[in-house]
Amino acid sequence: MKYEIPLFKGKILKRYKRFLADIELLEDTPLNKKGEIIIAHTANTGAMTTCWEKDWDVIISYHDNPKRKLKYSLEMTHNGETWIGVNTSIPNRISIEAIENGVIKELQGYETLKPEAKIGNSRIDIWLYNGEKSSPTDQCYVEVKNVTLLGDNQVVLFPDGVTERGQKHLLELTSLKKQGIRACMLYIVQREDVTSFSPASHIDPEYARLLTLAHEVGVEILVYQCKLDGLGVEVYKKLPFKL
Repeated sequence: MKYEIPLFKGKILKRYKRFLADIELLEDTPLNKKGEIIIAHTANTGAMTTCWEKDWDVIISYHDNPKRKLKYSLEMTHNGETWIGVNTSIPNRISIEAIENGVIKELQGYETLKPEAKIGNSRIDIWLYNGEKSSPTDQCYVEVKNVTLLGDNQVVLFPDGVTERGQKHLLELTSLKKQGIRACMLYIVQREDVTSFSPASHIDPEYARLLTLAHEVGVEILVYQCKLDGLGVEVYKKLPFKL
C-alpha cells in the first residue's frame, strides 16, 4: 500500500495525551516550514513502547481537510534500523489488500470479503464467505491486530498494554470456532527487526491465557510481517509464533 496522501519527514519530540505528538519538521509542508514544531494526531491507543524515543525520525501524513483540527498524522517512526508502523488504522487496510492479492495464502478461496462485519453485539474486522447463506464451514471470521512491541531475542509481542477489548475479541473467536465456524487471529507486524511472535504474558497474562485457549479449540493464529520504506507498507511474509 502506497500512501495516496502527502508524506513528510520529521523528528518526534514527545508523545502525550495518548493521541498527540510534537514533531519537528525536517522539510517544508504546504502549511508549515522546515524547523517548525507541529502537533500530529497519533492513531494508536497503546503505550507505543519500543516504538519511539525523542529525536527519532518519523513520517507524518498531511491532510488538507477543513474539518480536521489536526492536519498531520503520525504514520511511522524509525529506530535507526527499521521503520515502525504506529498508525493502528493501517493493518486492516493492508490485510484486506494482502488477502485480495493472494499474499496471505491461508485466507484464499472465498468469494466475498466484508470488512467490519457485525456479529452479535460487536464487530469482527474481516468476514470471508461464499454466498450470502454460507454454511459454518464455508466462511471465516478474521480479527486483525497491529503488532510493534519489541521483546528479547527479536521476538515481537502483543499487546503492549492490558487490552480488555482484545480479550473480548478472543472470546468471540473462540465462540465462533465452537459453533463450527472458521476463526482466525491475524497479527500484522509493522517492523522488520523481528523474527517471531509471542503474546506479552508479562503485560497482559489474561490475554495470553485466552489466546492459548483459543488456539487449543482451533482458532488459527496467523502472523505476517510487513515491509516499510517510509513511502508505503505491504504485508510480505509469514512469521512463526510461540505461545
